[in-house]
Formats: sequence, structure tokens, C-alpha cells
Amino acid sequence: MKITGLEAIHLRIEDPNIGLFDGSYDDCLIVVTADDGRTGIGEVESYSPAIVALVNGPSSHNHAMGLRELLVGETLDDPARLWRKMYEATDYVGRRGIVMHALGGVDLALWDLQGQATGQPIHALLGGKQRDRLAAYGTIYPLERTPAGVKRQVERAQAMNLRNFKLVADPWWLDDLDLTARLLRAGREQAGADAKLIVDAALAYRTAADGLRLYPIYRDIGLWFLEAPLPLDDLAGHREMAGHGLPLGVGDLGLTHVDEFTEFMDRGGASICQPDITMVGGFTGIQRIAAAAAARGKRVITHGYKTNIEVAANLHFLAAQPFEEILEFSTSQSPLRWETTRERLPVEADGCVRVPTAPGLGVTLDWEFVNRHRYRGGA
Repeated sequence: MKITGLEAIHLRIEDPNIGLFDGSYDDCLIVVTADDGRTGIGEVESYSPAIVALVNGPSSHNHAMGLRELLVGETLDDPARLWRKMYEATDYVGRRGIVMHALGGVDLALWDLQGQATGQPIHALLGGKQRDRLAAYGTIYPLERTPAGVKRQVERAQAMNLRNFKLVADPWWLDDLDLTARLLRAGREQAGADAKLIVDAALAYRTAADGLRLYPIYRDIGLWFLEAPLPLDDLAGHREMAGHGLPLGVGDLGLTHVDEFTEFMDRGGASICQPDITMVGGFTGIQRIAAAAAARGKRVITHGYKTNIEVAANLHFLAAQPFEEILEFSTSQSPLRWETTRERLPVEADGCVRVPTAPGLGVTLDWEFVNRHRYRGGA
């Protein structure tokens, strides 16, 4: 099977929430076309105009190539081989960062196409699924500023059958610790004693000393783990925070390569890797991170705050892992989150999401919706 087309498509919903730290209102789709008419799809959690340029643009030279120019005409025989080709052909402009984001979106689409061509779901290509369904947690952002508001947010997520929850921080949490404590206790009260609660600090703390001010509140509510506590340049701060008994998850807000995750496990005290599959080189890249984590006895709980394309990708990856982990399930109200694909991947009554069984990713684009929300601004 030959690759005949590759396109990056910028989608955008103009909404007041687009100014928040919320990538679900702006997305970059990746579509790979084969000579038999099949298409594979992916997406990227990144700055969409840059991904469009890296995929659709012309090459500068043989170590700074546009990904479409590189892949069109290639045989789709092994996504990992094509990943290596993309990695080596872009090493002049980045073996980390935004180029890895672009590789990740394309890699998802290549695995989707490979699964369709072989008649297998991606989890079968990854070695076979170990489970049919995965427990989910609902990510709630932005958090309301009253206890009653927080309870309503958790209740709305519970109405979606979610039983575990992640509450996303903002810098204002540090301005009034009493208010923050009341908000988080309200979340715990509504969620129930058995629910897993996560706090995503989302880089809201500038120093370890800032973050540690909240630890008594986190212990009081029985926090499961703390995500993204500090800027990723601060390895020493991560190590300091890890020394106080609360597991730390890192990686979703900037790590793109297995070596970066290795450094945070070995030097930064991280006990949970949280790669975003679209940002770390797709299925090919995330498998390398999972192997490094397993060698160190660490866990991998994937990040996922985009559309059902990424939800499906995470389901396939997590279903094939030897140890069961929980699935992130965004509760964003952006239409992109819910309507980009025809399939909805709902949370079922017991709080679990079923792993797709159709060939490839098991989700398909709603092209009418996609074309309606293509971003047409800019040059």
C-alpha cells in the first residue's frame, strides 16, 4: 500500500474559553491517504499553525524536510520504520519539542491506516489487548470558585457516569488557601470517599515551596497523585516535592522524548509518566517511554485532553499494557471534543470506557463538522 496524501488541518472554535489553558477549542487533524482510498487519522496537542507548516510545507534540505513531501510515495509496511525516517529527516529543526508533536500526529494516522489495511485494531498490532474496558477519570477545568459550583461540576461529570475526577489548578489557588481547601473538600464530598481524586497543578506553582503549601490540603482530601507540579526546567524542585510522600506525575506539559522522561524518573523523583501520545511521537514514541518506565518500576498514565481521536488512541495503548491504568476523559464543553468523530466512546454505567474493536483506531471523522470548523484565518 502506497501513501498518496498527507494533510494537516487546523480546526478552531471561537469561544471565550479559548484563552484559557485548554487545548480542546483548537486542534490540528492529520489525515493520511493511501492508494486504495483508505484514510488514517491522527491529531496533535500543540500549536496548530506550526504543525500545519511542518506537515504541509516544502522541505528546506534533506535534514529539514516537510513531512508530506517525505512520506508521499512511501510504502506503508511498518509505521515504526516511517517514524525513524521522519525523525532522521527533521533532526536539523528538532529531535524534541514541536517536531515530535508533528511526528506524533502523523504516527497515529499511520498506525490507523496500518490497522485498517490488515483488518486489525491497533491494540492487536501492539501485541494484543489485556482488557476490554478501562476505568476513566473526568478532567474538570476551569474549576469554579465556590464550593457549590465545584459540587455542580463534579455532579455534571457524574451524570456522564464518571466515578473518578481530576481537578485542574489555577495560580489563584495560592492566593487564599482557606478557599482552596473548601473547594477541594467540596469536590471530595461530592465525589465520594471511594473516588480517585487527582490535582493537575498545570504549572500553577513557580517553586517547590509554593506547591508544598498545598500539601496539607491534598493529604486531607486523600489525593491520589499530583500532576504537573512545576515548570519542567526545575528538576531539583520536582525532586524536593517528591520527597513528601505524594506521587508525582510529569510529562504532559512539555516532555516529548523518552530521554526526557528517563531524566525525570531518575533525577526528578517522578513516579508516574504522563505522556500525551500526540506529543511524544505517537504509538511508536510512547512504546519507548513505556519500556523505560517498566524497567524502572514506574507507571504510565496517559494524558488526553483533545477529541475522541486521542481518547481512542489512549484506549488502544492502555488496553495493550501489562498493568491496568486509568483513562483520562475530558469533560470540556468544546464541540471539537465531542463532534469531530462520528463515534462517541461514552463512559458506561460502571465508569468504564469500552476499547474499540474495529480496524485501526476505530473512529472516523465527521467530515461535515470538520469542514465547518476549518480555520481559515491568517496567511
